[in-house]
Amino acid sequence: MTTPRLATPVDAGEIARLRSELILSQPLDASWITTGQDLLAARLQPGGDARAYVIDAPDGTLATCALGLVHCVLPAPRYPKGLAVRIQAVATDRAYQRRGYAKAALAALLEHLEQEGVTLYELYASDGSAPLYESIGFASNPALMRMTRFPEQSCREPEADSARLPPEQYAWTVPKSTGFACLYFTDEHDRPLQLRAIDSQTHPWQWPGGTTDPGERPWQTALRECHEETGIVFPGEPRLLASVFGLPGRQWPFSTAGCVFDGGRLTAEQIKTITLDPAEHDEVRVLPLEEWEALMPRRDYERLQTVAQARQTGTAAYFDTWDWDN
Repeated sequence: MTTPRLATPVDAGEIARLRSELILSQPLDASWITTGQDLLAARLQPGGDARAYVIDAPDGTLATCALGLVHCVLPAPRYPKGLAVRIQAVATDRAYQRRGYAKAALAALLEHLEQEGVTLYELYASDGSAPLYESIGFASNPALMRMTRFPEQSCREPEADSARLPPEQYAWTVPKSTGFACLYFTDEHDRPLQLRAIDSQTHPWQWPGGTTDPGERPWQTALRECHEETGIVFPGEPRLLASVFGLPGRQWPFSTAGCVFDGGRLTAEQIKTITLDPAEHDEVRVLPLEEWEALMPRRDYERLQTVAQARQTGTAAYFDTWDWDN
């Protein structure tokens, strides 16, 4: 049997076809399939909320698809990250049914989602598909009742352009991103200062800074994180050294955009008074730029070089290869 693979935006058309032909009570016309294809392609992009595994057919179409849509719920002990998935479509082309394809694709999808921290799964199953889901660990809940409501005006033609979607709907179709901000310090000899993280093999040496909290602007994040991680209350004004961007990866499912601000030069006495947060860092180190290379992943060192050069030249830099997968 062909091994299931992770779907890409290119597969959106075939997934939309299988859903229309095999799942919906009434197949969609071409305009609605095109609309579904376009929206699903956007949601399958890195940072989107769709995850799917597929099995290829020899003729270039898809034999099977298993599609889930991730959404946020309030956390609880059984789903502490507040991540849930609705299984939207599991379908096998009629020519390839009864070969175990659907079960294999669904199992691969669930394994992928579990690695992302999803622990709550929901689906609607017909009588015919219930044995498949039961064989993979799903159970019916007699306390729950499926209820649906369609407003009278809900049946309409598809929008001609996804850009015409209401903003709150269009927002779900675009890639998601998280922000960060930090302060770049050196000693009086322009040697970079960094903190050693206690729990990150991906980024073992870090500048004082972190992820932006809801409602925060980047400069506020940099000041807050610097104080929390070092005890330093920075008195200066914001001076941008670099804008940093990274594509998502397996460890972090969103793109990352951040601001690196100039923290200036610290005296030896100021460096001695740094107070680390033991929950995050266990060492402060100051080294010449070239000596950091052996201690850091390549992308982290290249980012450090870029920021150091920006400080030296006085021209803000743009660094867009700080990706999570390298």
